Amino acid sequence: MAKAMAVNVGRRLEKLRSLMRDSGLKALLVTSPENRRYYSGFAASDPMLTESSGALLILPGREFLLTDSRYTLAAGQEAPGFEIVTTGSGGLGQALGGLVGKGAPLGFEDNYLSHRLHSSLCRDHGLGLVPCPFDPSAPREAKDPDEARLIRMALAITEKAIGLLWEELEPGWTEARAAWFLDRSFRELGAEGPAFETIVASGPQAALPHAVPGKRRIREGEFVVIDCGARFRGYASDITRTYLCGQPARKWQREVYRTVREAQLMAIAAIAPGVPSREVDQKARGHIAAAGYGELFGHSLGHGVGLAVHESPSLNPRNARTLGEGMVVTVEPGIYLPGQGGVRLEQLVLVTAGGARVLNGDRHFYDF
Repeated sequence: MAKAMAVNVGRRLEKLRSLMRDSGLKALLVTSPENRRYYSGFAASDPMLTESSGALLILPGREFLLTDSRYTLAAGQEAPGFEIVTTGSGGLGQALGGLVGKGAPLGFEDNYLSHRLHSSLCRDHGLGLVPCPFDPSAPREAKDPDEARLIRMALAITEKAIGLLWEELEPGWTEARAAWFLDRSFRELGAEGPAFETIVASGPQAALPHAVPGKRRIREGEFVVIDCGARFRGYASDITRTYLCGQPARKWQREVYRTVREAQLMAIAAIAPGVPSREVDQKARGHIAAAGYGELFGHSLGHGVGLAVHESPSLNPRNARTLGEGMVVTVEPGIYLPGQGGVRLEQLVLVTAGGARVLNGDRHFYDF
């Protein structure tokens, strides 16, 4: 794995350098945790991808990883192709000043770098920061085989944890207890932890797409929306299932659940390289609207998943960008009825030359 990762890092850096050459940018500062890991391989000591571990500096013919003394040893082991610079009391700004020089143009990720740090680097250290003329995260859209494998492993852990919960969950459990059950199971099954805050929403709370699990007790006959994902070796997974606590389902529950599932399958069938993202969204959105629930599906159909749980591309009504081979996206239509509950179903899909390949292996769906 280590050898393969080193090869991939080299290829990724060449893509980044190609973008720099095409745009005329000679120096680039990379501060987002996901891009730092993607281009250097450095983050095994920081699996949850926080920003405190350091930054990358890409110069003509040289690559630097700037970090503090907590991570110097790990950086040398995990990013062997980079020159490691340990930042001292002067911090990142002082270290950059010694490598770039005052006033020299230095590209930065303008969608990530904080205003405070930007001001400090320019004002206190004389750096000539300029917004990067391209998106450094763009090459991350298409996953290589190693990345796809890690996403599948994260997903397998997530599905195993949901299966365990499915067997245990019963009336009287609180939403918080169910959420903690999943988070604990992720770690016990080998993940680094949850990829995002686990959602468990029951009854009327299930009408809130991003409800926060609390002390509410799950009742017989209610829908319970479970949205969660494990993180494995830095890569995220994302899955949503809707559980019916007790049987039988009421008429509105069967109708809403069937509509959401049909919309999901229609959207998945439309996925292929070259298809605009908004067309996939419209397949699901149009079906839900035709069933009379159009105003009750307000969020995007899906999003990319990788080192970040939400990354490009976005499957939404406005995005005309086409899908490409290697992208991994969610397909998660939903219907939310205020005061009653809701249904959301989410699959993780790899875009291949032949169309969509569903990565999920579980069967936690109802055949209403």
